[in-house]
Amino acid sequence: MQEDLFKRLVSHCKEYGFIYPSSELYDGLGGIYDYGPMGAELKNNIKEYWWKAIVQMHENIVGLDSAIFMHPKIWKASGHVDAFNDPLIDNKDSKKRYRADQLIEGEIDKLEAKINKEVEKARGRFENFDEAMFRSTNARVVEWANRADEIAKRLANAMRANDMADLKALIEELQIADPESGSRNWTEVRQFNLMFSTQLSNVAGEEGKLYLRPETAQGIFVNFLNVQKTTRQKVPFGIAQIGKAFRNEIVARQFIFRMREFEQMEMQFFVRPGTEMEWYEYWKAKRMAWHKAVSPAEKLRFKDHDNLAHYANAAVDVQFDFPFGFKELEGVHSRTDFDLGSHQALSGRKIQYFDPELNESYIPYVVETSVGVDRMFLAVLSNALVDETVPDAQGEDSTRTVLRIAPALAPVKCAVLPIVRNKEELVEKARNVFDRLKLNFPCQYDEKDAIGRRYRRQDAVGTPFCITIDFETMDNDTVTIRERDSMQQERVPVSKVVEIVREKTDMVRLLEGLG
Repeated sequence: MQEDLFKRLVSHCKEYGFIYPSSELYDGLGGIYDYGPMGAELKNNIKEYWWKAIVQMHENIVGLDSAIFMHPKIWKASGHVDAFNDPLIDNKDSKKRYRADQLIEGEIDKLEAKINKEVEKARGRFENFDEAMFRSTNARVVEWANRADEIAKRLANAMRANDMADLKALIEELQIADPESGSRNWTEVRQFNLMFSTQLSNVAGEEGKLYLRPETAQGIFVNFLNVQKTTRQKVPFGIAQIGKAFRNEIVARQFIFRMREFEQMEMQFFVRPGTEMEWYEYWKAKRMAWHKAVSPAEKLRFKDHDNLAHYANAAVDVQFDFPFGFKELEGVHSRTDFDLGSHQALSGRKIQYFDPELNESYIPYVVETSVGVDRMFLAVLSNALVDETVPDAQGEDSTRTVLRIAPALAPVKCAVLPIVRNKEELVEKARNVFDRLKLNFPCQYDEKDAIGRRYRRQDAVGTPFCITIDFETMDNDTVTIRERDSMQQERVPVSKVVEIVREKTDMVRLLEGLG
């Protein structure tokens, strides 16, 4: 069922101009995708929603746009040169390459799926079902949960210690097979650095080596003093950035969930040492509220990290229930003073903040929020795509595919449709209405095919409102406005259309709910 949904989602994205395989003319490029006309609009709206919620809504958060190319010593200081690795393993028979940790996580997912299946079976058998009690007392569920916990802890310990031999041993003990061939003939596990490298054109050799940035955060850290001094911000304050990042993923998979070129929305919040956990909890709550404004609460959850990164003293994921299960959508991390301290040590320059209230200088601690634009895009679409039966409809009109995207995020806010296209006065009037609307928000004009088919096209791209110009329009200057989700129609004066559509689709409606 979920697999079918995922396949439909991928197909829908291409058919309606959201996402195309990159370089498809030349048979594509693995792990790279292009955003089509609808996708570009939706992606920009997601970024706008994040930017306004983070920067516009906070007096003490400002924006930045740092360069993709950065001095190579930055990546040495950040730990990426030495520690930004994934454990790689090859199957000798299929010649396929995998991440060892993801193979093991797949076994944990299987155990959790068995637990969930057992829970749902029990829910159907018992009235007043107590899920928590069932999970803690059912022998099989307890056994599977303990086993999953044991595997997760061993995986975290091996990853933390860079113990490639134990990862291999765990794969063998779990009898993990190649997902495609079923072979268990594995190579040893070895580390694989994820950074793409290139060369500075006028410098040869190792000293001219540059990297495509694997994250946007370091551009914020090395500009900390510049931003603080020019904006006169006082701790606590934040710096936000949206930008491209690049990772040479061993296995780019699950459509746009894991790509080699992707976009991040990151904010680094600088705080006094000792207050970081208070701010960590604050940003956890803020970020979850942001997600819940556009996604159902039951599809979101927190998941604490079992294996902390080298820079963190606390970390949690906001996970979303994608068609392939709960996976990371956003990370909230307490990064301590690792980054600023490392750059201070390697550069030999002081990176400190003078706190006038304490009358002392210190390296601020950092709380980070980081969400992938592409993963957020996938979450929005996978939650919104619905096939449904249309009441009182016949034949091909009895079902429809609709994207129930939050109106503020929808690629197109309204469509203008003349009821027929062979009446010059109707077309002229429809064009006049369209020209007025397009000044205010993204709008489409469509006169091809029967009106019902045009409604279905707009439903499929998530357009919240369709404005139909008919013969009554010529008599009293009113139009029919159709709402996407309810399909209810009402007549309104042409003069009111801009006001109605703007009020229903304005980003302010989302931002007001965030507090």
